[in-house]
This record gives sequence, C-alpha cells and structure tokens, in this order.
Amino acid sequence: MPYTHRNSIAERGLTVLVASFFGLLSLGAGANAQETAKPVLHGKHWVAVTGKPLAATAGAMIFSRGGNAVDAACAMLAATSTMWDTLGWGGETQALIYNPNTEKVKGINALGVAPTGATVEFFRERGMSYPPEYGPLAAVTPGTPGGLMVMLAEYGRLSLAEVLEPAMQMAEGYPIESAQANNMEHHRDAIAQWSYSKAVFLPHWDDADGEKRAAPTAGEIFRQADLLATLQKLVATERRALADGKTRNQAIYAAYDRFYRGDIAAEIVRSAREYGGLITLEDLDKWQVYIEDPVSTNYKGVDVYKLTTWVQGPVMLQALNILEDIDIKTMGYNSARYIHTLYQVMNLAFADRDFYYGDPYTPPEEPIEGLLSKKYAAERRKLIDRSKNNPDIRPGNPYRFQRGKNPYLDLLKEWSPVPPAAEGEGAEGFQQASRMTGNEQFRAGTTSIQAADAEGWVVSITPSGGWVPAFIAGSTGIGLSQRMQSFVLTESMNPFNVVHPGQRPRATLTPSIALKDGKPLIAFSVQGGDTQDQNLLQFFLNMIEFDMNVQQAAEAHNFTSYQMQSSFGAHRAEPGRLEVSAKVPEWVQAELSRMDYTVEVVDRTYSPITAIYFDVENETMWGGASDYGEDYGIAW
Repeated sequence: MPYTHRNSIAERGLTVLVASFFGLLSLGAGANAQETAKPVLHGKHWVAVTGKPLAATAGAMIFSRGGNAVDAACAMLAATSTMWDTLGWGGETQALIYNPNTEKVKGINALGVAPTGATVEFFRERGMSYPPEYGPLAAVTPGTPGGLMVMLAEYGRLSLAEVLEPAMQMAEGYPIESAQANNMEHHRDAIAQWSYSKAVFLPHWDDADGEKRAAPTAGEIFRQADLLATLQKLVATERRALADGKTRNQAIYAAYDRFYRGDIAAEIVRSAREYGGLITLEDLDKWQVYIEDPVSTNYKGVDVYKLTTWVQGPVMLQALNILEDIDIKTMGYNSARYIHTLYQVMNLAFADRDFYYGDPYTPPEEPIEGLLSKKYAAERRKLIDRSKNNPDIRPGNPYRFQRGKNPYLDLLKEWSPVPPAAEGEGAEGFQQASRMTGNEQFRAGTTSIQAADAEGWVVSITPSGGWVPAFIAGSTGIGLSQRMQSFVLTESMNPFNVVHPGQRPRATLTPSIALKDGKPLIAFSVQGGDTQDQNLLQFFLNMIEFDMNVQQAAEAHNFTSYQMQSSFGAHRAEPGRLEVSAKVPEWVQAELSRMDYTVEVVDRTYSPITAIYFDVENETMWGGASDYGEDYGIAW
C-alpha cells in the first residue's frame, strides 16, 4: 500500500538506486530517502504532540492517569494557553474529533464573535481601514475556555479539576522558556499600555528604567497568580456542583456558566471597557460553542475533513479537488513544475477564500456546496497557466454548481487581488500595531495539538488568539483575543466577512483529520496564519503522493506563497512572491524566476507541523513533530 513506511536505506534497495540514477530527472523519487532531525514517535497506547515540550508532558500526565485523547488534548490546550504559546486563555479554539463509538468526525466551533458596537461605522469613524491588531478593541468574545469545557463534558472522561491540574501548577509558577520570555521583552512597549498586562508580562518593569530587561529571563519562574485564581474558581464551581448531586457533565457546565455569566464574566467586561473595549455581559451570555459537522472531500481514496467556512479549512479541500486529476507525482517533489502547479492551484482556492468564506451562523449564506464541487474544481483547473505565474487570479462563481444565483456579481467585478492599504486618519494610533514584520504578520502564529489513544479517539486542535502582546482582562489573568483584525470593513473585499456584532471573523485556524476506509489515517495541523493550509496541503501530499513517513513529511522543506490576502494587520497580498529553502536546487530556482516568480531563498521554510499517522496493519500510532521550532511529542 502507498503509505507503507520505508525507513532504512537497506529496506529501500532498488528504490534508492533508481532514485539516484534518475535524480536529475525527478526530484520526487528521492524524497522518501531524507533523514530527519527528530525520530518518529511510536506508540501503542497513546500519542500526544503539541507546540511545547512542557505541554506535551501535560498530555502524557493525563493519559497516565486514565484519561482518553480528548482529556489529554484539553490538558495540552490548557497548558499551552497558560504558557502563552502564541495563544492565551481568552483566544479561540478550533477542533476536530474522531469518535470511535460513532465512527464520525465532529467539529468544535469555539471562535468568539464581534461584540456589541463593533460595526463598520465604529471603526471607520476612528480612521481605520481594518479593525485593530491589538488591544481591547481587537478582542472578540473569549472562546477557548468554553471550547475546552464543551469538549471535555461531551467527549472526555476525567473531571475539569483533573484536566486543569497541570495548567494550574504552571500558573502557580514554571520555568519560562527563552522564546516566550524574549517575545515578552520584544513587545514591552505595546504591553506597557495596559496595566494588567504589564504586571504579568513585565514583572521587572520597575527596575528596568527603560534600559534593563523588564520581562522574565529564560529559566526564571514565571508566575500568574490571577490566572491561577480564575482556574481555581472554575474547579471550585465544578466541585460544588458535584457535591450537590450534579452529574460530571452538569458540573463542568456549571463552571462554564461561571466563566461566561458569573463573576469572571463581569471582570472581563469591566476591565475591557476600562480601556475602551466593547464586550458586554450580554455578549458573553449569548455566545455559545457549536458542535458541528465538518466538510470533507475524497482525494484518491482518502477522506479529508476540515471545519467549514468560519475558518480557511475548505481551501485545502478545494485545492485537493483541483489537484486530483493532475499527475503531480511524476513532476518530482519540489521540481519547478511541481512548485508552480501547487502555487497556481493554491491561488485559485485562496482567491475563493478571500471572497466567499465567513461565519455560516450569520447571513449571508456561504456557497460551500459549490465551492467543494468536483465540477467547480474542474472549471477552476482550466485556468492554470502552465508556463508562468498569474498574478491576477480572481474568485470564481461557485453558485453555478449549486442552487441559487450569485448575489455578488457586481462586487466580484470590484474585487482586487491586492486589497486596499491600511491607511486613514488616526489609523496609527488605533491600530496599536506591534513590532511584527510583514512576514511575521502573515505567519502570525498559534500552536497545534494532536492526541490519539488505543480506544480510537483522535483529536486535532488549532487554538489561537490572545498572543503576546495580549490585553489581560483585569484580575482574571485572561489574555483576550486579537481576532477582530481578521474582519474586513469593505464589502467588495469579502461580503461574507464584514464586521457585525455577533458575527465570527473568518479565521485561519485549520485542524485536519484524514480517514481511509472509514478509519483514522492521519491527524495533522500546524501553527501559523495564512501559511497553515498551504503547509498542510504540502504535508499531506508528502505522505500520500511521495511516500514520506510522518516525521519526514513534517520536517520537509516546503515552499511558501504570499499571493493570497493576509488575514492580519494590513491584509496585504504579494502576488508572485515565493519562498523556498536552499534545498531547492539553483536550476529549479532559476526556472521559477523565468516563470515570473520573485524567488526568495531561506535556510528553513516555515512549516511547524504536528501529526499522528495510524498504522492499521500493526495497530500502532506514529507521531511526527516538525524540527522548525519547539514542537514536541510523547508516545507510549
């Protein structure tokens, strides 16, 4: 079968000889011969993989105490939020869960909504072209606490107290790693605007005198007393509910109610509004987590599941539909033809994302049936110019492949591949921009979480929001989301994603689960921003088309496109910009330049993948974690 692991040179035998002989003709033949910096994780009982070693340990602790994959995933989510692993507790959580009892994949929608008063007019009156990047005006309602508690109540086994215990220990104090400590120092000027954030992230501010370090140093015990108190309140509420005779499920939902309708909610609202935020108690009370059916497509016998249009997930499914009738394997892995083909396919899919994706729970209704139609994919495939890059790829008309007429044909005519610049009177003051570069904004990160167990539970999560520099909501210790910036204010950019109170912004966050013959094959996701689904598409093809094992596929040096519109900051797009690593031969780089690409060579392309592969033959699990950053896994 095409997914069989070929790990050693001896096992490959003739395959390697043939690959060597034809190496100049086909880069793909040698792709599965690459060595990896990290070993494959082999597990029989469970696997836990995430963005930080300490968080992976939290998952392992929960597994060792009898928890299932959902319990472990929730513990890792709590730990990474506590570590500010490019997310905080007030951010958003997106998850896919495979339930072995029903043999179905379900989605968890825990993305916050725009609060009362968050209108186009509100931001325009303040001189903004887009909602701000940072601060209380960038915040949608918190989603991660609700998402965690709903997942745990509906699919987990342990109590909230048991699952939150590792995170509570960390909030009490843990040795902070250098990357996040330095990130806090890097953003010190932005953090210093908000007293609650300054007290947490810059504990040495009073001694810094503008020159010395205000943030913690690597290895220093980083303490979050307010966050610990908030988590203790949730656990105490659960404990009281159980003592009153409530079921496990009811007790967890009692803690949920305290967060969104009790004293914690009141402090979030009070402190946010103190600094000009818009969130109200009614916003928190009305917000809810949705357990929903994901969308999927079949690619050469593999069913790939994604969350729907409130994130960018369907863009990968659209790309797979376009690619299915193209023989990319014979092009050779990372050959000029291969990179060009994928780049053009992604242009087509992302152009549709940039115009048609938005919150399916608020009008207008997204044309998801047409977008995922194989016939629509065939129509889009015809637009590929095989000789050069097309910088002017536009959204198509998926309504031709479903019921109804396209109500936005006039807006389609106004749409531009490169969106309006973020300019306007007062924009600088209200944007509250960090010191992030354009590249950093495009890749604006998060973490990713994969968990699986021998019972068959599989979880893939891409949580985010509330990253440093986060606005911390008063004495709660909760860092609020910055997801408001993913909305647009101009209808011609995307009529489905214009900011309105109660609406979810279209986010970049995109967990993935693939099934073969109805059984789990791969769980995979990646941190980042608009890079996510292009990373995941290439990872998936690395395994399915080029026979890489899960660790090889996670470490592979893929390419990055910047042609789609960024979901952050100024929402800019850079048609034709292509980033490759030095592993791509110079003659391939030269050929791409002749095809009208602006080729940039970096030491390591961005693709911090985490994944689990399911070896059906041996009834084991293989974990993979990229060597790009601090991604880490533990298996047993």
